[in-house]
Amino acid sequence: MPQNEQKKNSSTPWKWLGGGAAMLLIKGKAILSLLKIGKIAGPLISMMISIWAYALIYPWGFAVGFVLLLLVHELGHVIAAKRIGLPVSAPLFIPFLGALITMKKQPLDAQTEAYIAFGGPILGTIGATAVFGAAYYMDSPLLYSLAYIGFLLNLINLLPIHPLDGGRIATAVTRWLWLVGLVGGLAIIIYMRSILFFIIWALFAYDLYNKYVKKRTNNRLYSVMKSFLIPVEPLRDAGYMIPGPEHRRDLPFTTYSDLERQQYVGVRWDQLNYIGRAALPQQCIIEKVRISQLEPVTLENGLHLKMNCDISYSVYENDKYYDVPASSRWKYGIAYFVLAGFLAGMMYMVHVVGNVNL
Repeated sequence: MPQNEQKKNSSTPWKWLGGGAAMLLIKGKAILSLLKIGKIAGPLISMMISIWAYALIYPWGFAVGFVLLLLVHELGHVIAAKRIGLPVSAPLFIPFLGALITMKKQPLDAQTEAYIAFGGPILGTIGATAVFGAAYYMDSPLLYSLAYIGFLLNLINLLPIHPLDGGRIATAVTRWLWLVGLVGGLAIIIYMRSILFFIIWALFAYDLYNKYVKKRTNNRLYSVMKSFLIPVEPLRDAGYMIPGPEHRRDLPFTTYSDLERQQYVGVRWDQLNYIGRAALPQQCIIEKVRISQLEPVTLENGLHLKMNCDISYSVYENDKYYDVPASSRWKYGIAYFVLAGFLAGMMYMVHVVGNVNL
């Protein structure tokens, strides 16, 4: 083949990619308007970006199939969450990192967490098995490769390491599985030579250290600053004394959570006849609320006193979160090991039948 023709053919994919990128830039506003930046737009755009990124390294067919397998896995989590009434986001795809969903409301117990975690590997395994069946029927090397990678990804996700699915399932089986993940997971990750999974393992190890080692010697207190606006003019008219900027004091407080499990703190300053409320960043046990700064602020409706309060708290940990009935522990444990064994067996079968060696 002439050299010029080789150059022309080799540059064709890059021309397609460049042309596609240019079209997205030019028509991007129209496309986003069509999708109305709704629930479909984000996942669809992230899917297209992921397919494009993987296609830079792998064939287009493999890139599309791989992202679809990720989609099936994440839809398993979505379906499981919807079945028990927990709202979740649509799947978001991140090139070379995979995909994820976020829960808008956290589960109340370990059994619920494990149920949602199981949804991904189960539906993901069904999807990979369907691809394997199609590969066997059509004798397709591409589909065999996709089936193998599908089984592998779902098996890796079952490692008992947070935040992988296996780490979440372990909460309903036994937390001793986390120790297995800490030791065995590191050996597997070193064998795979994966920087990404090593980072996940390191964060998991650090989290365990904070929970079970550091916590025993140091009950850590956190602090958050919240501001409140107190109208000054009505207070002056009523004869109240307005404190100066250097005034400091502890304030009495109350706290409660709404049905969405958002915790609030209510502060009271009896000397100024003021009651205020603020949302807290997480479920916590409040130690004290102290005025750290007072600052006069002029707004459209008059002079106000901006009160900055330093709220000291410790993180609330529900000790009953891990209370799971023995029957459920056995059920989840058996399902966990059966699923892991099935995935390992299917990987071997794909390797033998499809002669895949990845």
